[in-house]
Amino acid sequence: MKLETMKSNCYLPRLNAAKLSGLFLSLLLCAAGAVPAETTTPQAASEPQWSVVTATGKFSGRDECSFIECGGLFYLIGGRGLSPVDIFDPKTNAWKQGSRPPMEIHHFQPVVWQNRIYVPCAMTGGFPKETPVDHILIYDPAKNEWSNGGEIPPEFRRGSTGAAVYQDQLYLVCGIINGHLDGWVSWLSRYDLKTGKWSALPEAPHARDHFGVAEIGGKIYAVGGRRSKGSQPLALTVPEVDVYDIQKGTWETLPPSSSLPTQRAGGSTVAVGNKLIVLGGESVRQRESHAEVEVLDTATGTWRKLPPNIQGRHGTGTICFENKLYTCAGVSQCGGGPMVRTLECLPLP
Repeated sequence: MKLETMKSNCYLPRLNAAKLSGLFLSLLLCAAGAVPAETTTPQAASEPQWSVVTATGKFSGRDECSFIECGGLFYLIGGRGLSPVDIFDPKTNAWKQGSRPPMEIHHFQPVVWQNRIYVPCAMTGGFPKETPVDHILIYDPAKNEWSNGGEIPPEFRRGSTGAAVYQDQLYLVCGIINGHLDGWVSWLSRYDLKTGKWSALPEAPHARDHFGVAEIGGKIYAVGGRRSKGSQPLALTVPEVDVYDIQKGTWETLPPSSSLPTQRAGGSTVAVGNKLIVLGGESVRQRESHAEVEVLDTATGTWRKLPPNIQGRHGTGTICFENKLYTCAGVSQCGGGPMVRTLECLPLP
């Protein structure tokens, strides 16, 4: 992937007086903390950009949902309320509806195993005291049916976790017990998808919720998120990247130079080769949802930047399919707000 390198130093080309004046003002604002001081190289005009996909049919607006690919189709699942599964075919650019889940589910990261979509450690109920769902839910795309999976023991129940599958094992990272009030945890749990057995593994270095994980090369990367607290629901973001080596059974925290450049929670995470991509999110830095798309090269520990989304959003998911990124739904303002009703696509270089 040819991705734009993020830079912290400023490059000053030859500018006329008006531009110099504007630059001087910008530098003053940076020094005062009014705007971020970091700069990046401008996007090349020929570089692929995000576009809105024109589709037949439509999906239900929703937030705190997820978006996942299974068998070449895209599934928009869950969210506050009780919306049906919305199914997108990228070959025909058409939406259709699937069945509704048996209960309200939100704040989860789904996984695919044996051609079925698993929803582990979701939350249900209204803000701010949502409660963890006590069992795994399973959606079978071939039958368009929902079923209950294994019960989640009380000592493993929480919501807003990161989830990843590796060799028939489901790994659940961190999360929060008490809605948006408190109770964030650093737990790492393993669920054997074949036997239904639960295990507690070494806890992560940093507790976090409202984030996603990705498995790359036998390691689970936890990035972004926050420690939700009733009086400060967006403030306590977590910049560090924690990595769990599945074979060694140990955690490490990447050095500060490899921390998430734009601290935020509620974004979506997807792996592309050895790259970890973080899109969107929310923070106290701004009223609008974040549109930043940042990429960690796990081989070098360096971050780079892709073109931002047309519409910033949080509370949804992202898919990489046939070397293109897709994201849809979510909300356009931090902490809630208008639903985003577009599907965006970015061809990767």
